Amino acid sequence: MKGKLRIGFYALTSCYGCQLQFAMMDEIVQLIPNAEIVCWYMLERDSYEEKPVDIAFIEGSVSTEEEVRLVRKIRENAKIVVAVGSCAVHGGVQSWEKDKPVEELWKAVYGNATVKFRPKPAKPVEDYIKVDYRIYGCPPEKKDFLYALGTFLVGSWPEDIDYPVCVECRLNGHPCILIEKGEPCLGPITRAGCDARCPGFGVACIGCRGAIGYDVAWFDSLARTFKEKGLTKEEILQRMKIFNAHNPKLEEMVEKIFREVKE
Repeated sequence: MKGKLRIGFYALTSCYGCQLQFAMMDEIVQLIPNAEIVCWYMLERDSYEEKPVDIAFIEGSVSTEEEVRLVRKIRENAKIVVAVGSCAVHGGVQSWEKDKPVEELWKAVYGNATVKFRPKPAKPVEDYIKVDYRIYGCPPEKKDFLYALGTFLVGSWPEDIDYPVCVECRLNGHPCILIEKGEPCLGPITRAGCDARCPGFGVACIGCRGAIGYDVAWFDSLARTFKEKGLTKEEILQRMKIFNAHNPKLEEMVEKIFREVKE
């Protein structure tokens, strides 16, 4: 891309942790000579959501009618759209109970209070607009943001990650939480990139970077292992849905494991 890169950072329904993660980066200062930040309310109060940009970074899930209109407007005005963080990419933890009526969930959070927003079930940005690239995590790693931004600046394209957390776990020499400790770790189905941080501290992966794409997230194989360790179908689904509630194959693959016994 020639000239200064025009960048927008837009927030939907989230904890704003992704924005805070990147706003605290010293490297943002180095970006200033090469980019113009058109919209980023956390850094600049005089931001404009409807101005054209080269790259739009969107964080948060689409959870209101207003946000549906916003993401569609952002897509119209952006050459490249990047979904940032688990909420934008996978719907976030607010998607965990996606099968319950939105009215029931809304009342559980807000009670009888009057809220001006019109609620919708929390969904990934990609359910409403075309997304060109994804930065995973809750929050994402700073290096992933810098890598993506750096490749865009030089007119290239970042590579996606297509292998699980287990690869990084083994490379670091960590004991296997699943095999050696017998705990329900989601590392085998979760996209790598975190350097296996949680297993490195002896904590089972909860899958915050979401399931690996390209049809290689074997929910059924891991569900069988969990079942052998005594977990019920409901317990397995609850654990896997925390960051994967919108994955179209999750429930079908887990159901298959429990159907095998009956058949």
